[in-house]
Amino acid sequence: MPGIRFRLLLPFLSLLAGPAFGQSGPVPDPGLRAEFLAQATGKYGLPAGEVEAWLARASYRQSIVDAMARPAEAVKPWKDYRPIFLTGKRIADGRLFLARHREALAKVEADTGVPAEMIVAILGVETSYGSITGSYPVLDALYTLGFFYPASGKPEQVERERRRGAFFRDELAQVMRLADEEGLDLASLRGSYAGAMGWGQFMPSSYRAYARDGDGDGRRDLFRSLPDVFASVANYFVAHGWEPGAPVAMPAVAGEGARFQPDGLEARYSLAELGEAGFRPAQALGEDRPATLVTLEGDAGVEHWLGFRNFYVITRYNRSPMYALAVYQLSREIAAAREAALAP
Repeated sequence: MPGIRFRLLLPFLSLLAGPAFGQSGPVPDPGLRAEFLAQATGKYGLPAGEVEAWLARASYRQSIVDAMARPAEAVKPWKDYRPIFLTGKRIADGRLFLARHREALAKVEADTGVPAEMIVAILGVETSYGSITGSYPVLDALYTLGFFYPASGKPEQVERERRRGAFFRDELAQVMRLADEEGLDLASLRGSYAGAMGWGQFMPSSYRAYARDGDGDGRRDLFRSLPDVFASVANYFVAHGWEPGAPVAMPAVAGEGARFQPDGLEARYSLAELGEAGFRPAQALGEDRPATLVTLEGDAGVEHWLGFRNFYVITRYNRSPMYALAVYQLSREIAAAREAALAP
């Protein structure tokens, strides 16, 4: 296997590695470096020489720090965020993608209960159906953010960034472990500036925990195997509590004087409780299902949405209510073509 052959070269590479070979820019804090080495070898069972070799090959990239400091969608209101993903082209491409892979997606839907259009919508939002999977070296991205994540401002902000740095160092160790497990050439892996990879943009920890072998070849390949990609996205949803056949989200109507501030995105409030606060479903649901309230700035003014358990599951993929609503709405647009084809 390519991964095994490459691993045999690592001791030799470690002798060659250095600033002239791969590493450039600032040097990691010695204490953090030692802590990382202990974590990678102890927690993940990686040989110390292999870890040292990969660290020597990694390069600091200022462009990654800059990208992390200004995520494109984070500051946009819903009225500006939605048009990024709900375009005529993305909808049309999603319908075509669903039609082309209908059989494979239908099998995953039958096995997991996750609708085919939901899987396709995730791929549409994340990578435009595999056409934009990221160009940053994953090794460099996780190395840069793990050891040089920008920390400044108030003490609580510094502490938050310190925790994020620890998160990315853990992801760096996990991608090294992942490369060994799946026979991946870590040096050639490309992804987002945050280190997310493949068609579904899985972080290394998510790849290791939730990826599935959908084509039965003994590997979990989220770069080239669509059956693996479909099965893995669906499994991520299932692992986080997807409820087959249950609603995702629904517009809510606010009565006079309606006021409610939910505690997070988890669906923990009964419809009766939300009704007492002045918010009711735009359409009768027929049952008192737990939900949360999402309030966004739309084109026509304030929008209120009820997010159910499956809405919360989508936010486990990306912890943004706007992301979850964009995925849901795109999935409905994609599904419209299938539903029209099945109509008598």
